Amino acid sequence: MQISNFLRTVLKLDAASCLGMAALTLPATGALQPALGIGADLLQPAAAVLIPIGLYMLWLGTRREAPAALVWLVILGNLGWAAASIFVAASLPGISGLGQLAVTTQGLAVLVLALAEWAGLRQSQTAVA
Repeated sequence: MQISNFLRTVLKLDAASCLGMAALTLPATGALQPALGIGADLLQPAAAVLIPIGLYMLWLGTRREAPAALVWLVILGNLGWAAASIFVAASLPGISGLGQLAVTTQGLAVLVLALAEWAGLRQSQTAVA
């Protein structure tokens, strides 16, 4: 499938958000823990996993062609991340109000990216048809 310019742009934006979040969170875990009410045992792995995910999205965003399944992997991963974020914000013991706001906000941002990627995928698929 030919990947539209819009979809490539959204994938690169998604990659930048993942890599940026990891770059900010990993070194600041100690400072973020008390403010967010989220332990390092959750913050660090969540931030660390964003590095390979972001690099995958960046790689995919630089392709002119790719199977639609590779884009679906990003979309479904983002939907899962958004759902997990809302669940964590609502149910994590000890999470602060600021933590709930931060986790919910980034979860909603990821949902918006997933919807934009889905729209870009549809655009890419109809451009071929």
